[in-house]
Amino acid sequence: QVQLVESGGGLVQAGGSLRLSCAASRRTFGFYAMGWFRQAPGKERELVAGMRWSGGVGPYYADSAKGRFTISRDIAEKTVYLQMNSRKPDDTAVYYCAARTYGSSFVFSTQAAYNYWGQGTQVTVSS
Repeated sequence: QVQLVESGGGLVQAGGSLRLSCAASRRTFGFYAMGWFRQAPGKERELVAGMRWSGGVGPYYADSAKGRFTISRDIAEKTVYLQMNSRKPDDTAVYYCAARTYGSSFVFSTQAAYNYWGQGTQVTVSS
């Protein structure tokens, strides 16, 4: 079993920056891919950024995140990060990290492709 614990959420003004962290409870050997999803009120959960745990092929970013968000990971710390810059009110959502520990390292955009999830952290961007 793996537990993913997010942290770093909160209130930020538009244009500001925030970094989310997602720490895994066990060593990440066997992790194939990680993703950051978000869910705004009344909307479906969507993938905003994802990466292969091994690195290599470039990360994936949703159009809404390109140029503003950066996903990275620290293998030693068993942690994946989401650096969010130039925040907009539309970025307000609950952010979830997710991990896939089977199959390929392809970054799928569907929730069903990930078998472990964090509890979510609220991010609110004020205008």
